[in-house]
Amino acid sequence: MRSKLLRNNLKSARAKWGPEADPRLLQTLKAYTEDFRLSVPNGDLLLLDRHWYVTHAGLVGLANRNHCHGIIVEPSVEFSNPTSSRWAFKATVYKSAQCKGFVGYGDADPSNVSPLVHGAEMRVAETRAVNRALRKAYGIGICSVEELGSSPESRPSPPQAKELSLQRTNGNYGGPKVRDRLCQLIRQHQLDATLVKSYAIDFCGTKTLREASREQVENFVAHLSDWAEKDLNALLCQLNSYLARKDGAA
Repeated sequence: MRSKLLRNNLKSARAKWGPEADPRLLQTLKAYTEDFRLSVPNGDLLLLDRHWYVTHAGLVGLANRNHCHGIIVEPSVEFSNPTSSRWAFKATVYKSAQCKGFVGYGDADPSNVSPLVHGAEMRVAETRAVNRALRKAYGIGICSVEELGSSPESRPSPPQAKELSLQRTNGNYGGPKVRDRLCQLIRQHQLDATLVKSYAIDFCGTKTLREASREQVENFVAHLSDWAEKDLNALLCQLNSYLARKDGAA
């Protein structure tokens, strides 16, 4: 069964994307086929800018095949503003009756969705929440295509970049060159500084950024720069996963 699916996936990928589907990407496709039984002909996976993305249909199909017990979706009223078309949702996936639940948050507003779906921000936010919860529940390490936002050119420059606090601690942390490089990355790729800070804390494995060593921060900045250059959309998906933490602290 899976060998047939793999053959169909490889054939479809080559037909759809031609040389773009190089051996490295096809090897990755093989892993997704074997681990999750995702189907390219059925639209479970898309190849964009030489990176694989899973679709909402692919995630729902995966949940069905694994007999998902249920999904609860509820609006985050306190973080939504209908007058400005800003919506936020929380989704909880229960893999079994005994499962405590895997939670995902999704948000959408005119600044982080394609112009093609302006007016449907509520549905986009709901879908993103479900997708993030499903990816967490079933261990999907790639972003879903519905989580992709607007192009970098269409996003406003984030004023909070200058608010990123990088005080000197541990005798080293946040030296001028490291701080300036990080702020430059935030401005260059128009990232949300608060979300970057949350990601940096997780990356460094500390409770606060003040506790991180200079070496840890330098490694994070190098990692952020590399990811932003190679796959900005995937980085934005990663940062958006910290949205609930940001809003909860607001």
